[in-house]
Amino acid sequence: MLFRLSFKNMKKSIKDYAIYFLTLVLGVAIFYMFNSLDSQQAMMQVSASQRDIIKLMVGILSYVSVFVAVVLGLLIVYANNFLVNRRKKEFGIYITLGMGKKQISKIILLETIFIGIISLAVGIVLGVFASQFMSILVAKMFKADMTGFTFVFSKDACIKTCIYFAVMYIAVMFFNTLTVSRYKLINLLNATKKNEKVKIKNPFISILVFIIGVSILGYAYWKVTADMHSMDTAEKMLPPILMGITGTVLVFWSLSGFILQVVQMRRKTYLKDTNMFVLRQINNKINTMVASMSVICLMLFMTITILSSSLALRNSMERNLIEMTPVDLNLTKTANLQETYKKYGREVKSTEEQREDSKISIIETMENNGFDMSNLKDVIEIPIYTTNNLNWHVFFGDKIDDIRSRYPMLQYDTKEEIIKISDYNKVAKLYGIQEYELNSDEYIVLCNFNSMENLRNEVLIDGTNKLTIAGIEYKSKYNECKDGYVLMSGSHINTGIILVPDDCPLKEEDKERKLLVANYNATTDEDKEKIENLLTDESNFVQNLNNKGLELDGSTKISIMEASIGLATIVTFIAIYLGIIFLIASSAILALKQLTESSDNKQRYLILRKIGCDEKMINRALFRQIGIFFALPLILAIIHSIFGIQFAIEVMSGLASKNELIPSIIATVVVIGVIYGAYFLATYLGSKQIIKEDFEK
Repeated sequence: MLFRLSFKNMKKSIKDYAIYFLTLVLGVAIFYMFNSLDSQQAMMQVSASQRDIIKLMVGILSYVSVFVAVVLGLLIVYANNFLVNRRKKEFGIYITLGMGKKQISKIILLETIFIGIISLAVGIVLGVFASQFMSILVAKMFKADMTGFTFVFSKDACIKTCIYFAVMYIAVMFFNTLTVSRYKLINLLNATKKNEKVKIKNPFISILVFIIGVSILGYAYWKVTADMHSMDTAEKMLPPILMGITGTVLVFWSLSGFILQVVQMRRKTYLKDTNMFVLRQINNKINTMVASMSVICLMLFMTITILSSSLALRNSMERNLIEMTPVDLNLTKTANLQETYKKYGREVKSTEEQREDSKISIIETMENNGFDMSNLKDVIEIPIYTTNNLNWHVFFGDKIDDIRSRYPMLQYDTKEEIIKISDYNKVAKLYGIQEYELNSDEYIVLCNFNSMENLRNEVLIDGTNKLTIAGIEYKSKYNECKDGYVLMSGSHINTGIILVPDDCPLKEEDKERKLLVANYNATTDEDKEKIENLLTDESNFVQNLNNKGLELDGSTKISIMEASIGLATIVTFIAIYLGIIFLIASSAILALKQLTESSDNKQRYLILRKIGCDEKMINRALFRQIGIFFALPLILAIIHSIFGIQFAIEVMSGLASKNELIPSIIATVVVIGVIYGAYFLATYLGSKQIIKEDFEK
């Protein structure tokens, strides 16, 4: 009998379960999708390093999934609690008819099992199909070959999803049993007549708290933007975060009384149409949901920030890869090992062979150890110099104290790298970037790392900064840094290169290292991969170097692209995973709370009808009420995000660019618009149906 009753109850309450069911299905589908990537990667032809990156990403996502499961578990318990509370009168009738609380708990248990099995089944089916598109997305991000793609079902992801959600449902059952055991019959029967106690806040206190909350937020915003250079450790980042949370709570605590006071001052607006009713309803909701609204706002803020920042990071890295990897190979070697280490005050423990090798060119080292130089073309080798009397401290000159006070963590004893103009232009010509000219008394600073470029420009802007290099004084040709680099990378990380004239009397012992740039003598990707393999740790050439204790540092275009794409992909997937989960959780909490409120306030809408309000006016009031309810946390989250995104982009300086924010923000707006908008629409339609129930009867 209980089985049949539970099944009938679920069918009867299908409208109540709609958003709950939608949330469960989306949660299951997303959970399966992101945990099935290890199965999908088998269908892609990728390199060994890319496979390692995908394995790393899958491993990280597994840990993230634990956090996601906790969030979803709390959401399910929260949502189920609302649904159970809505049925208090129904449970009261059951008890009046002689049913015990244990039997009621069994009914709820069976209903939870029904909805759990159905949502799991539908969610996994949806996740299986969606994961096929996910695999295509992963392949596109890793630029992998998908010719061997087939439809895949991940048994491990399915089992993992079922286990995680089974644990969540068990927790729900436990809380339901605990909740029912505490119910009293009189409270159950009068549940529809009993409203939440709402305290009308003192208007003066509300306005004062609102001003305090806004002031705290304003100070936090200033800290993470204008004064962000002072936050160079995690400990220093914590206070602005705590201020942001505190300010958010204070704003929502005071918002109801503040809005009510402001609108009441405009009598025409307050008394127009159903504005008084809508405002009072919103006032009641915010009063009883300060903590929930604050959490929802912060989750929306995290969604907007991590989605926008991660997408900007990926877009920037893709663009930077094309720009910053113009050739196939960079190799560097310490020049004159003994002299170079002597400049740094370090003892050199090296063999005679190592010291002698440091004096010859990289080309000779490669040939002496069995590398066939015919595999390379466009080969250029240049020296890079440093001197004992030129470092960052010297470069910043009179501004050093001011800069050090703002950026105490910088290594000011870092020696400046110096390159002669003709050597740089050889590399620049091969790279296809701008070449420069210098007079005999001039120097140029090349820098493309944004934050360091800004610091150097503070010194160069007045045109008076002079540097003494190899005993000769040089003036800056430009009053700002110029774009340029010699080492390939996945992003703009050149903190500074000093270009000097060819006649600068730099000595042989000033050579710190040598740089070789070259392209592979191949036209196809397969042939380039073969040459690339000659430079890996397993090759005979590298083994010969290792046996002699010799070192050649460097990077290749292929390795940089694979590593950068892997990093961007990992960050993007984690951001999408967390962002969507936070968005679903925020939307579901708002929707369920509003549906419960609509159910509790049916009598109020009946009164509106009795005093002459038509259905169009009532629906408009409901729409505005729900719209404001959904909009308030989103608006404050957007304001938080304006400053949060700036901070995130600045932290990722050199990896992400502000120029990439607009497309990433547009993509974020679309995602939020679809999911948040869908929940808003479903909430409005559900609430509209609820407030008509008694009226239609």
